[in-house]
Amino acid sequence: MSSNALRGLSFRLTLAAIWWSWFALYAAARPACNVRQEEDSHWVATWTSMPQLVEPNNMPPSPFSGSAAFRDATLRQTLHLSIGAERLRFQISNTFGGSDLPITGASVAFPTGGKSGVNGIDTATLRGLTFNGSTSVTVPRGQVAYTDPVDFKVDPQSTITVSLYSQPGQSGSSITGHPGSRTTSWMQQGNRVNASTVTGASTVHWYFLTAVEAWVPKSTTALVILGDSITDGRGSTDDANNRWPDLLLARMQEEGITNIAVCNQAAGGNTVLTGGLGPPLMQRYKRDLLTTAGAKYALIFEGVNDIGGGSTDSGSQTRIGNSLISAFKTIASDAKAAGLTVIGATITPFGGSGQSYSHPTRDQTRQRVNQWIMGGGEGSFDAAVDFAKILANPSNAANLASQYDGGDHLHPNVAGYQAIADKFPLGIFGANATTATTTTTTTTTTT
Repeated sequence: MSSNALRGLSFRLTLAAIWWSWFALYAAARPACNVRQEEDSHWVATWTSMPQLVEPNNMPPSPFSGSAAFRDATLRQTLHLSIGAERLRFQISNTFGGSDLPITGASVAFPTGGKSGVNGIDTATLRGLTFNGSTSVTVPRGQVAYTDPVDFKVDPQSTITVSLYSQPGQSGSSITGHPGSRTTSWMQQGNRVNASTVTGASTVHWYFLTAVEAWVPKSTTALVILGDSITDGRGSTDDANNRWPDLLLARMQEEGITNIAVCNQAAGGNTVLTGGLGPPLMQRYKRDLLTTAGAKYALIFEGVNDIGGGSTDSGSQTRIGNSLISAFKTIASDAKAAGLTVIGATITPFGGSGQSYSHPTRDQTRQRVNQWIMGGGEGSFDAAVDFAKILANPSNAANLASQYDGGDHLHPNVAGYQAIADKFPLGIFGANATTATTTTTTTTTTT
């Protein structure tokens, strides 16, 4: 071989060596990059629905209930998310089921037009869901199951559609759901998880789905709201997502607070202490607050059903007020121990002719508890928000302002929910807030 040929071969070998060296460095760097990305991310709930035992009058319509709920049927539900992400996973709950819950197939897609409550999907966005690699799962009685993570990019405030199919259905009459969905769900016989529409029947309830979690940077966290029907959205518009937490989320997003999810863990008729609908708050707060993925802020806005459902004699009302204060102290203490920022919200007015809760001694209890909340709850609260003052009639603080009264003198209307969202002090979120909103009526902070 000539000297020129040898020099050319040597040059090519040198280039090859350099190329392979760079390739090796790149290949070694990619896993490290992925590892760092994984370490810097965590799961945060972007949507939640408080699970409860479905009452007989809230069971699925015929023929989707009976000896087995959703036997050989597809259930299609739309969910309005809070924060954006590129990867999601879904929690399916059998917490209150009387038997195992078999899920034969599941999928996620964007709904037609991106709207809540519709029965159609954009099939181009359809993705199948799996459970440990399988297309089916059986959720044991009293437990929950997660889907495998799925790459499915969503923007903040997106609405998604999840379809579940169960070939055998869930036997018995005890199933897990959330009656106060304010969102239309659809169902049809047969496996329709990949179908463009589901048309058999509809109902304004959710079943089985209790959380959507987003894989996001660790700088992203969640605000978890513990409440009753006022937070659950009674008085809001079906399929419009205008409960006050939804409206607060929209305002937060508009004002640049994009790294805090808003999780609604409320249920109509719920109480703090005993009775009511769904497990009382003292029985559920560890599950619904402390185990919610990514929880950083806890807001407690409950107690009206305890006060309104109690006897009107002063002794009973004093005991209820004392018990509510004690309960809030316990919840706040456990939340702080878990590293959460705790926010107290005052109980809104319920006076007015024809309202069964309306009574002077009950309002005295409400005012006493509210005064304790606004005073910081003896150190229980990092901040307090005076929802009562936002919604009260200026000339009679025992009543809702007429423009905010949903008609029963207890539940606000959409204008009332908007007022709560508009006057919520975003400064509570500290450095996360680009605009710290201050009002003289809505916030006190304790150290």
